[in-house]
Amino acid sequence: MRILYHHRILAADGMQVHVKELVGAFERLGHQVHMVGPQAAKSDGKQTLTGRLGDLRAHFPAVLGEVLEAGYNFKAYPPLKREAHAVSPDFIYERYNSFLLAGLWLKRRLGIPYLIEVNAPLCHERALLGNLQLQGLARAMERKVWRGADAVLPVSDALADYVRREGVAEGRIHVIPNGVRPELYRDIRNGKLRTKLGLDGKTVFGFVGYVREWHGLDRVLHAFAHLADPDLHLLIVGEGPASEALRQTAQDLGIAAQLTFTGARPHEEIPALLGAFDVALQPDVTDYASPLKLFEYLAAGCALIAPDRPNIRELVTDGETALLIDPKDDKALSDAIAVLARDTVKRRALGQAAHDLIEKRDFTWDGNARKVTNLADRLIRQAPKNGA
Repeated sequence: MRILYHHRILAADGMQVHVKELVGAFERLGHQVHMVGPQAAKSDGKQTLTGRLGDLRAHFPAVLGEVLEAGYNFKAYPPLKREAHAVSPDFIYERYNSFLLAGLWLKRRLGIPYLIEVNAPLCHERALLGNLQLQGLARAMERKVWRGADAVLPVSDALADYVRREGVAEGRIHVIPNGVRPELYRDIRNGKLRTKLGLDGKTVFGFVGYVREWHGLDRVLHAFAHLADPDLHLLIVGEGPASEALRQTAQDLGIAAQLTFTGARPHEEIPALLGAFDVALQPDVTDYASPLKLFEYLAAGCALIAPDRPNIRELVTDGETALLIDPKDDKALSDAIAVLARDTVKRRALGQAAHDLIEKRDFTWDGNARKVTNLADRLIRQAPKNGA
């Protein structure tokens, strides 16, 4: 199949990882993917106008930034239409973003299936954070896109509830969680990295990501201090605004030697780093997320401590494939750490069950690509023929 993939992403972060992995999966299955999206730089390395505006946007009044977002449709639509005429796609696949109508315009022009991937209820999220001024316009555009799509693909059933509330028919909502490439996580537990990091003989609790205060990693350090076991170690793959406070907390508790930061690492290095974890920490998430790193933790065969939220219960089962805790309960986190620190058998059983879950439920990018293309094929076959 020929897939016209449309997005509006400039940042090189987890969103780009998702795009890259799904596109790779489509191509591994033999499909042709034609990408249309903004470019931060030209082939000669010079910034594009879009890239410059992206950098400057933080200095604009919020309303002006949102007007530019809406106006971007008039820049995005012509190249999207040109690519469609050049390749005659079988369907349009779009990563939903605020104020983005170009894909819907093209669907209406061509009459081919239009599938949108929804990773967050962006109007709700941005309004909650105080980052949305044109709320009425944003919500109207979001509703128009969700209702106009042939299929809406939220990453969790909890997120699907936001879509349902906007009047999208149940038959057009298809939940597809995020995924992982399990082949990247084979033979990662060879011990070499643990030795390099000085973690031989340690029970390693690990976290991957941008380190924020709400992650609650300071509570992990307090639990370590309470357990008074020098062989417990917290390995953080990443940096962030809460990093220095964590270093200071470890120093104040007298356990600075039990904390290691690797700094931010390229995504391709993550599988090997996860091979050094015994227990992976997913301290908290929004109530609609399908966290990329959770799937990576599972594929790596890590015992997992995660928040007891509905969207997480869609993926793992407490006591079988993870230990789920109230994310607001410090004692629950401390107790879970104590259990997995002391019970090697339970830790390994949880890790093996987590690893097996990926194959059992096909939490893979290739599986996701199959679901998308099977759905698109059904929509193509159901579409009325010319003259019918």
